[in-house]
Amino acid sequence: MKAFSEAVIRHRKIILLTTLVLCVLSVFAMQGVAVNYNLSDYLPKDAPSVQALGQINMEIPNLQIYLPGLDVPEALAQKEQIAQVPGVVSVLWLDDVLDVRDTPLEILNQDTLRQYYNEGPLYQVTVTEAAQSDAVVALRAQYPEGLFMGAAADHEQVTNVSMMQVASIMYYVVPLCLIILILATRHYLEPLLFLLVIGVAILLNEGTNIIFGSVSFITRACAAILQLAVSIDYAIFLLHRFGDYREEGLEPVAAMKEAMRAASSAITASAMTTIFGFLALLLMNFELGRDMGLVLAKGVLLSGLSVMIILPAISVMLVKWIDKTTHRSFLPSFRGFGRFVVRFCLPLAIVLLLALPAAFMMQKGNTFIYGSAGMHSPDSPIRQEAQRIKDKFSDEKLMLLLAPEGDRAKEARFSEALTQTPGITSVMSYANTVSTDIPPEVLPEKVTSNFYADGYARFIITTNLAGEGPDTFQMIDRLRALSEEYYPRDSHLLGEAAVNFDLKNYITADSVKVLLAGILSIGLVLLINFKNLSIPVILLVIIQGSIWLNMAWPYITGSALNYVGYQIVSSVQLGATVDYGILLSQRYLEGRQAKTPREAAVFALETATGSILPPAAILTLAGYALGLLVRDNGIISEMGFIIGRGAFMSAVMVLLVLPLVLAYSDRLIQKTTLRRRKKTP
Repeated sequence: MKAFSEAVIRHRKIILLTTLVLCVLSVFAMQGVAVNYNLSDYLPKDAPSVQALGQINMEIPNLQIYLPGLDVPEALAQKEQIAQVPGVVSVLWLDDVLDVRDTPLEILNQDTLRQYYNEGPLYQVTVTEAAQSDAVVALRAQYPEGLFMGAAADHEQVTNVSMMQVASIMYYVVPLCLIILILATRHYLEPLLFLLVIGVAILLNEGTNIIFGSVSFITRACAAILQLAVSIDYAIFLLHRFGDYREEGLEPVAAMKEAMRAASSAITASAMTTIFGFLALLLMNFELGRDMGLVLAKGVLLSGLSVMIILPAISVMLVKWIDKTTHRSFLPSFRGFGRFVVRFCLPLAIVLLLALPAAFMMQKGNTFIYGSAGMHSPDSPIRQEAQRIKDKFSDEKLMLLLAPEGDRAKEARFSEALTQTPGITSVMSYANTVSTDIPPEVLPEKVTSNFYADGYARFIITTNLAGEGPDTFQMIDRLRALSEEYYPRDSHLLGEAAVNFDLKNYITADSVKVLLAGILSIGLVLLINFKNLSIPVILLVIIQGSIWLNMAWPYITGSALNYVGYQIVSSVQLGATVDYGILLSQRYLEGRQAKTPREAAVFALETATGSILPPAAILTLAGYALGLLVRDNGIISEMGFIIGRGAFMSAVMVLLVLPLVLAYSDRLIQKTTLRRRKKTP
């Protein structure tokens, strides 16, 4: 580290010039990074729904449009207009299944009629994936009084509304960060340097995402703000040390070299634990974990390098300006706080520790959402539109089942078996809609194309079950079993419920291995850093316990939790907030060189609280900002609230519980030290 610190200071002008060039290149590279809004794209290639889409060159309805107030002739005319919108592949309506041109509505099959018409038509529209956003925007402009729901409408909402909200977050978070950092530092210029250095790392991370080609919209929305929140403490650690050495009388260059050497251990350990926490997401079969894990791990690595290379270079060059912006410390001395915690917080610490097993059981009992049902918050405009459609037509959804064409009698039997499946309200096929006695060859292609294409017979299934849930998943399981019975290894089920069923199976299977990988990798980093067997266990129990407390909250409030957010945020909280425990534990061990365990706990709180509170406050505020400002997107908003609440709970556990655990476990800590320390009192 001595040679490294000297090289950084010696070549500081070259470093800053190189940084400027890299930032310019990153701005251009960012334009080449695509954003993927389809969560089903991250399912493994062997998932049944993915195989179905991959093997069949066929689109399924992904947009429902309700145009209230139109009669049948007007509905037929508008159907033709909708079909002309670029990106629209097909429009399915009542006239495709019943004769509405020459037959009064009163004598039509009323069950079928209610699926397509109620004081206005409900169209089942198929839009190509590439054109979803533009097509829905065009259709909304064409039908301002219309109501829209479905995957394409969700895609348009996320693309044009949620991402705009995400872009505005920094306008709120940066000023809040500045206020917190001004309170936490002794110079007005230091917070600007912190944000500049981490901002450079964020820009480099966004630019280097071009190596992936694309990132998910969740990663795009969360990466920058999380990178800022989880790595700002590295800069605080370094400049706090820099200020301490300058107060001891060292010149700026010498003080920075000493600060880099002194802070490198804490920064490296903190960065590595955070990186390993994110890299654990790579073990998820659901590839969104890989997408987010790689981007965030790369971002933290770049933040650590920026703090250890760019921040020392620019701080030494601007030291005179830093000195001119000196202000009195706005934070109080935390010695009184340390004494209070050690003296009075033992009962609270015991209660929190005893609550951990209950919190563990509660968070396992959460109700989870796996698919697009959690994409939007209940009060978002798109959800309100969907609810108005459901009020008119009930909450029925379409699925498409494809089986080999040829045996009309088998198709009829299969249709009947599908109809008997619980949750299925109707099945439309050639066999039960036209007739097995009429050869398809004698009918117009307009009729037969609804039921036969590319060698497959189409069974259009309507269900009154939700897009996901125990009953829905049982229905999907039954449908696939029936398909295998009639058409072994040669049928395909497509639809939202089928995708959600696969999401559930693959996402939940990832949980244990991601958790164990994170704990083991972070535990190894802690073991190497502390050269102690018990401290890693203590820190992991404290931080994992705070995660359980955090995730128990939805169970207590009775609210459903997005499983994607649950899985990712657990890794984020573990990797990001263990830094607080690392810093406090290091200070405790420093204090134990000359103090008793209780005195060392007071010393740790006195010296570490000022460095822990700012990043904890920033991560908390960043999380809640994400939750409040992107409320229309249920997944991103919920992740924000969980991150914010988790950072707060981790800080509480580290500041109020960890010092006492360290003090009362001191004898164990001393006995499990792998490298002998100086004799302690």
